[in-house]
Amino acid sequence: MKKFALVTGLVLCVAAGVWAADVVVERAPASPFIPEAPGYDNTQELKWDTGSATWMFVWYTGAGSWVGNDFDVTTIKTYGGIKTYRTQSRLWPNNQWDGFRIGIYAMGGGVPGSMMWPTSGTPKFVMPSGSQYAWLDFDVGWVLPGAKKFLAAQEQFYNHPSPGADPYLVDNNTVNLLHSWQYYEGIWKPLENEKLYKNAMIRVIVDNEQNPAVEPASVGRVKALYY
Repeated sequence: MKKFALVTGLVLCVAAGVWAADVVVERAPASPFIPEAPGYDNTQELKWDTGSATWMFVWYTGAGSWVGNDFDVTTIKTYGGIKTYRTQSRLWPNNQWDGFRIGIYAMGGGVPGSMMWPTSGTPKFVMPSGSQYAWLDFDVGWVLPGAKKFLAAQEQFYNHPSPGADPYLVDNNTVNLLHSWQYYEGIWKPLENEKLYKNAMIRVIVDNEQNPAVEPASVGRVKALYY
């Protein structure tokens, strides 16, 4: 992947920063308080972000450009299903939703591997709707196989600036928690940018509806990890 470098003398949009020929970055617009997304019976939300956004990013080339967060549910004894993919985005840079694709990848040897869901191997195209200041939820409804470590990721899919693409966001935590990844130019690597903030605002809701008995101590350990 090309190194990020500040490009001067080039204005693509007001107040936007441009990094090399790869990605455009913009400060996330000031927004009212975004309430925590609701939970559901027999479910738990897994997250690494604080809930407060700082920067949003789009690549010039959307197809094959992914960002995602890894999660580990091995300490939750019976949580085998991923109910919902949850993310933050914005109506930027073209003031409309364009859509993107989502998928669940295996985590083997500490790095993302092959796509597990959709089982067809083709990512699921999703189209956001409504307010940009809300969590965007998309149904997954899939039971994890034996492995309990996975990556939840989204592909930008469309190009910037035409026809336009929905950005991914990072939170306001200056500490890199080392759970966010990017796939660009054919390589998975830890999320990179020129900012301090490197925790992607991507979450999942897992469920135990297939296996209702949950070990309380395990749930407590996961809460300590993700909250």
